[in-house]
Amino acid sequence: MLELLMEVLEESLVDTLKMIPFLYLAYVAIEYVETRHGERIERLLAGGGRWGCVPGALLGCVPQCGFSAVASNFYSSRVITLGTLLAVYLATSDEAVPMLLSMPEKWNALAVLLVIKVAYALAAGFVVDFVLGRFLPGSLRGGYTGSASEVDCHEEHEGGERSIWLAAARHTLEIFAFIFLFSLGFGFVVELVGHETFAQVLGGLGFGQPLVAALVGLLPNCAASVLLTQLYAEGALRFSSLVAGLCSGAGVGLAVLWRANPSWKQNLFITAALWAAGAALGVVMQAAVWLVA
Repeated sequence: MLELLMEVLEESLVDTLKMIPFLYLAYVAIEYVETRHGERIERLLAGGGRWGCVPGALLGCVPQCGFSAVASNFYSSRVITLGTLLAVYLATSDEAVPMLLSMPEKWNALAVLLVIKVAYALAAGFVVDFVLGRFLPGSLRGGYTGSASEVDCHEEHEGGERSIWLAAARHTLEIFAFIFLFSLGFGFVVELVGHETFAQVLGGLGFGQPLVAALVGLLPNCAASVLLTQLYAEGALRFSSLVAGLCSGAGVGLAVLWRANPSWKQNLFITAALWAAGAALGVVMQAAVWLVA
């Protein structure tokens, strides 16, 4: 058992260390965008009005820390529409983008992932605001009313000047620890139960795999996107399930929504709609793959 543990430990450490240069460069770019252009991005989102789902979908895919939290505060302050909020949530990928950037063999998958998420977020935002919005009661729809209320959108931002190099290094070490610990645990479990048995269990979920992945994505923590992305990288999760989980994953956005928005009915409806949207896309993608195959 000790020999097995040391083997898995060595393999996990080596594999994770290879990711550090790519992770660090990705987080330097992210910190630069957040520090230099964060407020400009927020103004663009807030100024979208009923067409806010367009900047919401395009900007949501930018892996900026706390962007989904900003959207949640904007929605609770009636600055953006429900469709815009869902567009931001669906486009958000949290830690998946820098993680996939650290894996050169997954760059094609990352490009496809971002295209799918932005297109789906745009479509969902339009449908919610211009089609379903007519049938949803105002008390359930919430959001934009044509004028902005008082907005407190900067609670998730760090004040003062900071070094993007040090901030990127801190974030890199945090995600490195997440990935290493998960890889260690995952590798140990797989070695104990056997690769074939583990693959059969996840594969046996069939159409249920995207449903479960979308449920995991709802967890308001970056660990959810780390878990989903690492499972995909290990070959244990299908691409359709990764898309499902990352579409329903809004980072800390849902946690901020439940804290900032006083209507529990709206919050519950948004949470359920986010899960349904992610799960539905994953199931459709999986069905298409099986039909083609």
